[in-house]
Amino acid sequence: RAIGDRAGAAQIQHMSDLDPVTGRPAWKAYRSPTVPTDMLKADVSADVLVVGMGIAGAMIVESLSAAGFNVIAIDRRAPVQVPTPEATALVLYEMDEPLRVLTHRAGHHYADAAWRRSRIAVANLSARVAALEIECGLTVSDSLLLAGTDLDADGLRHEAALRRTAGLFAEFITPQQLRARFNIARDGAILSPANIAVDPRKLAGGLLTKSLERGAHFYAPVGVADVQSAPGQVTVETAGGPVITAQHVVFTTGHDLPGIVPRGRHTITSSWAIATRPQEHALWPEQLFIWEASHPYLYLRSTSDGRVVCGGEDEPIADDAARDALMGAKSATLARKLAALMPGLDTTPEFVWAGSYGSTSTGLPLIGKVPGHPNVFAVMGYGGNGMIYSKIAAEIVLADMRGMPDKDAGLFGFSPAAPHG
Repeated sequence: RAIGDRAGAAQIQHMSDLDPVTGRPAWKAYRSPTVPTDMLKADVSADVLVVGMGIAGAMIVESLSAAGFNVIAIDRRAPVQVPTPEATALVLYEMDEPLRVLTHRAGHHYADAAWRRSRIAVANLSARVAALEIECGLTVSDSLLLAGTDLDADGLRHEAALRRTAGLFAEFITPQQLRARFNIARDGAILSPANIAVDPRKLAGGLLTKSLERGAHFYAPVGVADVQSAPGQVTVETAGGPVITAQHVVFTTGHDLPGIVPRGRHTITSSWAIATRPQEHALWPEQLFIWEASHPYLYLRSTSDGRVVCGGEDEPIADDAARDALMGAKSATLARKLAALMPGLDTTPEFVWAGSYGSTSTGLPLIGKVPGHPNVFAVMGYGGNGMIYSKIAAEIVLADMRGMPDKDAGLFGFSPAAPHG
């Protein structure tokens, strides 16, 4: 189940038949761009083939097409179908694991550099959306990390100090300040500035539409059957028969891993989310993005029309039937926790959904060339930071294809030097 060498080909096999999203995500309440695709009826070629047209694929296609590359993208489903609607699209630079945890596992160099790059990626994504004039409900707000089971008040103070040492703004908020300013009863919090939130379907659709305008070509539904790797060229045989030839191939297939990609550091986690009815009058002061330092953690944001989107309760479940069987209990737990945190809200779920995502032990993604195959890239293991890691992946892939490797590429690569445990 590995990619063929220069002389051979290997059958592409999927890691699982896991259905990435079930239920009804809140984004179904809003219209999003329709991305037209063609049927693949004959052999085609391009500079780059991107496999997968979710948010990661959309960011990479847009980045490469803007740089003048001839890009083809394929998906075995329609564009922006999975796992993009699963996202709650709370785009924080803060990683799932605290900085002090990553520092302990990987050292200050890796931890500080990864967090700084994540901070930069939020700013870059916000600027790119503005430059392209994509209407995706982008909002900019500070965020609050609340004290929880993983980090109490003293732990948050230490975490904030580490972030400041790394060059990141972080303000510890005392329980008294938290109550007075935000009407939240917790033992403390960290305030972080200028994070963002978006409608993920509108963002992905907007990026793909911009790419089409530049001459990118999209084909769906198209599955991958075989891959041949040779110097300067990759040949992909599709499930329907036609062959796609490209100088480079980028797999952005999320947790649905093709057999060519090493998966030893990769695990699958399930998550659940709810969204309430619109209730602008009942929202918390300043409508900051909120999450908590707990396992499992709770996080919440508001939408432009006053809904509250709340998610969490993550568990290491890789079976969609088992995940979906918990949807009722998990949504009830999320609603109960949300009500305890925000007593003035009507937390009755109007939308309930579940999804699965890939992750690694450190919370850092895997972004880079498939070992032994310098013309094949894979991006995966995004954890709860899919939007930001997708932006970083787009930057790393583009830099490599321009012949100017990204200085942070080693933080996220597949090589043993990358700190994925």
